[in-house]
Amino acid sequence: MTRLFSWNVNGVRASAGKGLFDWLAKESPDVLCIQETKASSDQLPPEFLSPPDGRGGAYHGYWASAKRKGYSGVAIFSKREPRSISFLGDGAYDEEGRALVADFSDYVLVSAYFPNSQDAGARLGYKLGFCDSVLALCDGIVASGRHVVVAGDYNIAHMPIDLANPKANEGNPGYLPEERAWMDKYLASGYADSFRRFNSGPGQYTWWTYRVPGARERNVGWRLDYHCVDEGFLPAVLGAAIHPSVMGSDHCPVSIDLDI
Repeated sequence: MTRLFSWNVNGVRASAGKGLFDWLAKESPDVLCIQETKASSDQLPPEFLSPPDGRGGAYHGYWASAKRKGYSGVAIFSKREPRSISFLGDGAYDEEGRALVADFSDYVLVSAYFPNSQDAGARLGYKLGFCDSVLALCDGIVASGRHVVVAGDYNIAHMPIDLANPKANEGNPGYLPEERAWMDKYLASGYADSFRRFNSGPGQYTWWTYRVPGARERNVGWRLDYHCVDEGFLPAVLGAAIHPSVMGSDHCPVSIDLDI
């Protein structure tokens, strides 16, 4: 079995100070994708680049960082070396460190930090362009006979069940009609929201705003973090979970288990 975790850490240095790498060594997943690193690899000490895996070894670390300091960025920590590592291939998104693509022998993994559409949809066009670039990447992978997992913070609550107050948030970024329509298109194009294939109940969120005191304690949240897979890969998915008790960010980790 292969266990994948994904986590928006809201700053890898801040999260490390709150126990990120202790948690990683204890949990010891096969792969951890992180988003919103807010750092480039040349700013970080060695223990960030190749952290202990809790089993006497160390992870291989791969980074995609934004040109702008302290902003965006993704990384992948893997016990197994991928055959190759690449970026999305579009400068408009690569310069913000939005995605890393790890080609393993049995599947392709994408760690993605989807843009926030911002107030009044100020970056909605940029976001939807990124979304379509991810979909095109996935379609190309599947057309070549491979399987794909897109792990990360999508910055989209897809359905009313995916946030605590859907009516109150209909005009807010992350729940705009255009964003939700893209998720409809994505999932109708041959991809599956793995968590919803195993968990259909309400009240299951991955992000709680810091702006509202007690939001996490009261579970007033949004489900923004996903592992989506191509439908052909779905039989290999053994389970998917959210881990709200893991602290260290305004998001919590999500995981998926694969029969590979």
